[in-house]
Amino acid sequence: MNLRLALPFALFATAPLLAADSALKSAVTAKVAADYPQLDAFYQDLHAHPELSLMEERSAGKVAGELRAAGFEVTEKFGGFGLVAVLKNGAGPTIYIRSDLDGLPVLEETGLPYASTARVKDLTGREVATMQACGHDIHMTCLVGTGRALASLRDRWAGTLVLLGQPAEEIGTGARAMLAAGLYRKFPKPDYVLALHDSATLPAGSVGILEGYIMANVDSVDITVRGVGGHGAYPHATKDPIVLASRIVVALQTIVSRETRPVDPAVVTVGSIHGGTKHNIIPDEVKLQLTLRSYSPTVRAHTIAAVKRICRGEAIAAGIPEDRMPIITLSEEQFTPATYNDPALTRRVRDALVTWLGADAVKTIDAEMGGEDFSQFGLTTEKVPICMFRVGAVAPEKVAESQRTGVPLPSLHSSKFAPVPEPTIKTGVTAMTAAALDLLGNR
Repeated sequence: MNLRLALPFALFATAPLLAADSALKSAVTAKVAADYPQLDAFYQDLHAHPELSLMEERSAGKVAGELRAAGFEVTEKFGGFGLVAVLKNGAGPTIYIRSDLDGLPVLEETGLPYASTARVKDLTGREVATMQACGHDIHMTCLVGTGRALASLRDRWAGTLVLLGQPAEEIGTGARAMLAAGLYRKFPKPDYVLALHDSATLPAGSVGILEGYIMANVDSVDITVRGVGGHGAYPHATKDPIVLASRIVVALQTIVSRETRPVDPAVVTVGSIHGGTKHNIIPDEVKLQLTLRSYSPTVRAHTIAAVKRICRGEAIAAGIPEDRMPIITLSEEQFTPATYNDPALTRRVRDALVTWLGADAVKTIDAEMGGEDFSQFGLTTEKVPICMFRVGAVAPEKVAESQRTGVPLPSLHSSKFAPVPEPTIKTGVTAMTAAALDLLGNR
């Protein structure tokens, strides 16, 4: 081959493609900029009106209204307050993009002018403050922005776009409920499922991504430590459950440090301990609440078995009668499986993000021990590839200050967590639109 002849031909052949890509990026940038005032107002409204898990009627309705106006066919109240918005655009792949909807029972302390002051009764009837402390309002806003952008660019892609508003992520039941209601049977079956999640450590304007496991198995365990109560002045006549519970708490720490291989991630945290009513009364029982985290099914099974063994063993050592052994309850309905980013899909998403945002804006992040029921969308019999990436939500100067001083930034679920809206939302919409356009095939 005459390279001197071939090279100019290659440059000529790729020039229209590069120009087309540049024009597409410009079109998306212009659309996001034009939509941002409306998206910002939408975000502030969602932030000021958070709703708890299984109570997301208003939030779902707001998202549904925006997507219906953009041309989607919307089904509401699917699997609880879930919504499914479908936009068909000829033959091609089917892409799902998911956002969660629910807030948390947290009293907001951000000082924002649009901070939540809402108080509601939770499902137990207890009045609590509520806050979008995990950024699900950012997720909903990015979902709407992405839907609007892709709806306006139907001449640039082909296939079916399905946008999901998923309830009850914070209690780990919403994805399962939508799938159980027939999500993959009643709507076009996906070839890929995507999601984004804001980050309380990445600077706004950047995204983070990782192949393989990105978030952990999450188990909730309730333990009732039972004893024989009595007067605090006569401990010899009792079997003190407070002392026994204390022994159990300490012994549980050896599961990770002495039973789990050091290279296998695992967490055993006692998040709550309650017992007794008065200084001089030894109670009959003490309540413990645990969260267990892992990636491997083997580590998960071992950790659960070890919790049960330690509780029983410590009770025997304390002389607790057989009919007063601890009661261990594993909340299977709230079990959240580990989230596994399909490697091939994740590499493709990463390439699209680098192309659109630049290599410096796309970070390789570490896996976390937090949980996300987004994992459920990849664990059905269909084995659909899934990918979740993170979107930076913190002002870059605050990230730099935290790195310089060592003072941690407010985390997700913190009463002081406050994403910086404009760069976070614009980056989230642009990134998700870019990933979807790549998967749907640019025309």
